[in-house]
Amino acid sequence: MEKNFYITTPIYYPSQKLHIGHAYCTTIADTVARYKRLTGHEVFFLTGSDEHGQKLQRAAQAHNQSPLEYIDPIVDSFKELWRRLDISYDDFIRTSEPRHQKVVQDFFERLQKNGDIYKGTYSGLYCTPCESYWLERDLDENGCCPDCHRPVEKVSEEAYFFRMSNYADRILQYIETHPDFVVPTSRRNEMINFIKQGLEDLCVSRTTFDWGIPVPNDPKHVIYVWFDAVINYITPLIGNPERMKKFWPADIHLVGKEIVRFHSIIWPCMLMAAGLPLPKQIYGHGWLVIDNEKMSKSKGNVVDPMLLIDEFGADAIRYFLLREITLGQDGSFSRDALINRINADLANDLGNLLHRTLNMIGKFQKGIVNAPRGESPIDQSLKSDARSTVENYINLMDAMELSAAIKNVWQFVSRSNKYIDETAPWKLAKDASQAQALSNVLYNLVESLRIIAVMISPLMPSTAQKIFEQLNLEPIEQLKINSIKEFGAFPRAHAVNKPQQLFPRIVVD
Repeated sequence: MEKNFYITTPIYYPSQKLHIGHAYCTTIADTVARYKRLTGHEVFFLTGSDEHGQKLQRAAQAHNQSPLEYIDPIVDSFKELWRRLDISYDDFIRTSEPRHQKVVQDFFERLQKNGDIYKGTYSGLYCTPCESYWLERDLDENGCCPDCHRPVEKVSEEAYFFRMSNYADRILQYIETHPDFVVPTSRRNEMINFIKQGLEDLCVSRTTFDWGIPVPNDPKHVIYVWFDAVINYITPLIGNPERMKKFWPADIHLVGKEIVRFHSIIWPCMLMAAGLPLPKQIYGHGWLVIDNEKMSKSKGNVVDPMLLIDEFGADAIRYFLLREITLGQDGSFSRDALINRINADLANDLGNLLHRTLNMIGKFQKGIVNAPRGESPIDQSLKSDARSTVENYINLMDAMELSAAIKNVWQFVSRSNKYIDETAPWKLAKDASQAQALSNVLYNLVESLRIIAVMISPLMPSTAQKIFEQLNLEPIEQLKINSIKEFGAFPRAHAVNKPQQLFPRIVVD
């Protein structure tokens, strides 16, 4: 049976300042995509940049540039960040691309022909930083945008509207009868409550600026940026019937919790109107916070991911973000916590396990892994733990419980280190009658490392490959999850390489 999997991140607004929050969402998506490839799925992983709207036009004007002159270098910086973080996306959408403009205009016309888009006049409140329409009842206690808490503008202009109110009952029923459509449950409950307050028709065009996709046959209007942006999820598919059949509906739209409303209400209503299937799941992840405040450039508390990668390496950042933060909840970021995690988990636990094992094979067996024969009760215990770890890992990863899956793997890393202490290979090496027992122990250790490397390959791809190189094994990308379900696949009479330090300890003054 064909196994296909389609995952998306939100397309990111081209902010002049990258921050670690951008890296968090995309690292989650990349880890899930890599895991699905490991389990034999054909994966399509989409990310990109959201390049239209009044906010960007104003920013470009403030720099005396055209919108594209302003945006191009910022998009390049995103792509460079993804390259340095080993993000394995299959397509990168820029909403300013002609291929996207055509899909959006075709979608708009499709809804017009269905009678779901009509012309009228919009008079109300608009938040330019969020590119969001609001009613008076939605504003915060200061009369500002409830999302970013900045002032809203009163807008009055001719506009096209999407008859979203026609789909209110249908989308409410869908969310209530499909408990896995919006997750976690807290986000789902928020969306149900929002819909029950009443859905207004959505204003889907603007005339007070011109940086956007023109409305077909009425070019003085540009299409509302959020109507335009969410259509990116079908842009790479809809012109390719085979790809559309394989990958739509999307398996997961991974988004920040502040934009779940656009993805779980507006976008599904648009798809219903167009007669297209809804995505299978909208996953609203939490925020990275510093001192209990969301990380954002407006608050001046952003952490530059490029500088972190320069200092600590991409895999250490990926590990920290995925291990430290429970998906769906907010998570704290601090430099001290990052350094502690690198020293404890990566340098002490994983790095020492690899270094000690290869060192002993080099010292006691001239770098050769001998074939095992027989087993002790301690060996049996290790093998049993390895099998249960792999089983738990698969179950947790399938359930998107990434942090728990990583902790599960590290329990086995600790168990393998304990196995060294239990078996004391340095003592076995002093007794010629224990040569086979020594071979068994060292074989079990390299096999444990092989299994660990495969499990961490979705979250730490570079580190997993380095472990395989030191074990002198074929590239890890060729392997699938089935290769570690049984203990004992490490080759016999196999030469390993000399140990190299995976993660140097960080000394803090």
